[in-house]
Amino acid sequence: MEAKNLKKYFKTPKGMLHAVDGVNFKLRKGTTLGLVGESGCGKSTTGRVLLRLLEATDGEVIYEGKNILHLNSNEMRALRKEMQIIFQDPYASLNPRMTVSQIIEEPIKLNKLIKNKEERFIKVLELMELVGLSERLINTYPHELDGGRRQRIGIARALSLNTKFIVCDEPVSALDVSIQAQILNLMKELQKKLDLTYIFITHDLSVVNHFSDEIAVMYLGKIIEKAPSEELFSHPIHPYTNALLSAIPKLTIKQDNEQIILKGEIVSPINPKPICRFANRCIYAKKICKEKEPALEKVCENHYVACHLFKE
Repeated sequence: MEAKNLKKYFKTPKGMLHAVDGVNFKLRKGTTLGLVGESGCGKSTTGRVLLRLLEATDGEVIYEGKNILHLNSNEMRALRKEMQIIFQDPYASLNPRMTVSQIIEEPIKLNKLIKNKEERFIKVLELMELVGLSERLINTYPHELDGGRRQRIGIARALSLNTKFIVCDEPVSALDVSIQAQILNLMKELQKKLDLTYIFITHDLSVVNHFSDEIAVMYLGKIIEKAPSEELFSHPIHPYTNALLSAIPKLTIKQDNEQIILKGEIVSPINPKPICRFANRCIYAKKICKEKEPALEKVCENHYVACHLFKE
């Protein structure tokens, strides 16, 4: 998967809202890209544009050598078997009038992958076992289950079409901490077993550190820093990345772990000026930051940052 200058704008009464504004990245097969940032930065919109749940305003999405933004509805329908999404709220994403078996079976039935009813039932049982759901839950409804089991249903449904690429849109943020660990471990096991490729969208850097191979930090529709997970945590460069990392709870009372408090007004994403969008909140900002937009530049091997002052 590769995104090239990907953009998604929304028309508002005051102008065009730049939700995703020139995003670029490459994602290798079998790996995980963590997409992080505060609420409203455009990370969930990016995930939906990649799957064409929202149509892009401009740019390219290259999947296995094809620009999927140019595919017609029939070609896209066939490709959707390989590209799925796991939603943030497991209860809201499940049909409350359908049982566990019906929810998991529905994509198989609609796409006519298995026409025989008995074979579909066997496939459902296999998927339930794969995600750690007991067979006794097969005729239960979502409201009878806890959040962890509901999310396991969502994962089983996403895998029902022999999926290769999954957008994980904050899949554990609505779950208890103990359940979060179980779901993350399950997703890691499934990735190794089925050679899955993930985009993991979250605002929680402590989660993404252990789950992702690479991390891209977003701010107001743009990627401002991108690096392998270990590199980003050991050598963060952008002031916004440093602020995010300082907000991770730590089991220590050392004074050098003080949280960076961001002050200043957030720039409007509606018709933004070509300047650094973080400048108003950056304590290091200089004149050039409010005159010119920084490009995403290479710092070292696989580490990129969009900041005028990173060399200082």
